Amino acid sequence: MALTKSIAVDRIEILAAGQLQVRTATVVAEDGVELSRSFHRHVLEPGADTTGEAIRVASVAAAVWTDDVLADWQAYRAAQEAQEAARP
Repeated sequence: MALTKSIAVDRIEILAAGQLQVRTATVVAEDGVELSRSFHRHVLEPGADTTGEAIRVASVAAAVWTDDVLADWQAYRAAQEAQEAARP
């Protein structure tokens, strides 16, 4: 009767503005039979530090976050900040 716990990135989604949504699955099993599975999601904005991320996540980020995507993201964030500053 051996319990095991495994944690792995099982989904990487590219969102419209270039963000990466990363889903991590945690599986608890007993003698190879899955007892439970839970998920955690987090989002990485273009240009975010991927040092602590899984290699696959960092590789996808490097491929997706081109100079154009990074420039568009900076323009998007600047427009959002300007809107927030203009609110009464």
